[in-house]
Amino acid sequence: MMRAKQDKKIIVLPETMDRRILEATDIILKKDIADIILIGKEDEIEKNSKGLDIKRATIINPFTSELTEEFVSSLYQLRREKGMTLEEAKRLLLTDYMYYACMLVKAGYADGAVSGACHSTSNTLRPALQILKTKPGVKLVSAFFLMVVPNCEYGDQGTFLFADSGLEQNPDSEKLAAIAGSSAESFQLLTEHTPVVAMLSHSTLGSAKHPDVDKVIAATELAKKEFSQYEIDGELQLDAAIVPSVACSKAPKSTVAGKANVLIFPDLDAGNIGYKLVQRLAKAEAYGPICQGILKPVNDLSRGCTAEDIVGVVAITSVQAGVSNKKIERKEEGYE
Repeated sequence: MMRAKQDKKIIVLPETMDRRILEATDIILKKDIADIILIGKEDEIEKNSKGLDIKRATIINPFTSELTEEFVSSLYQLRREKGMTLEEAKRLLLTDYMYYACMLVKAGYADGAVSGACHSTSNTLRPALQILKTKPGVKLVSAFFLMVVPNCEYGDQGTFLFADSGLEQNPDSEKLAAIAGSSAESFQLLTEHTPVVAMLSHSTLGSAKHPDVDKVIAATELAKKEFSQYEIDGELQLDAAIVPSVACSKAPKSTVAGKANVLIFPDLDAGNIGYKLVQRLAKAEAYGPICQGILKPVNDLSRGCTAEDIVGVVAITSVQAGVSNKKIERKEEGYE
């Protein structure tokens, strides 16, 4: 939260039909975490926000905003080769506010967007990928949860990154390696601590034989080669990855075992089940799914999120936006 406050950004929240979004807006503005743009009709937002203080938020009504015609033309130009017409562009901007949010981010009116409280992940990410695209050099967009486990001696004082826990269904070895690299970068960005990456499996360093294990072994080799700046090892069972005493027994020569704070799951089933188990049984704070690999930060929400969860994701999006902007500036200045 403190880093978001120190470099305050403008974040768009398009789901103004959901009371939780407006409750989160109230909290964000009171805590001065970010400036907020809400998309919707003024009377509907006023009705949905009864009893809340959101007067410092900027409200943009797509039906009356002077930006709308500009955005219709821009979206048409972006997507006309894919068959989009001007009429379709206008329809999307007036009926699917996530498209409008992404256009605000693309045009520089906002630094990032957060959606998903009452829409699916595909509804959140489709406009982002169509309008904002992926970062140069990034092989795929993936998603993670930042987990903060109370009274936990493991990981980074109870802080972990779980990936992919929200998007990539069954990544092959190359995709799994790319997720590992992106996740290490994200952990370092958000926590300012050193990532220690475990490639998880039901096997530890050859203790089991199966094609699923082979996938993780191959991914580990690729990740070590491509992202040699990070500590990455696998394949590791979860206990070997985070518990020092188990690591001494199962993987005594590993520099990662017993110390991991970034956990790369072999598929979405494992990642999604894993984060929800920790969230519910360990009473952990779970922020996400946070997306990595999009040119500018756009993040998804769990449909079971609370207003406080939304506040956390907005703070993370603001931090991502600050780093993203600095990278763009450095590239323009010729440093990268």
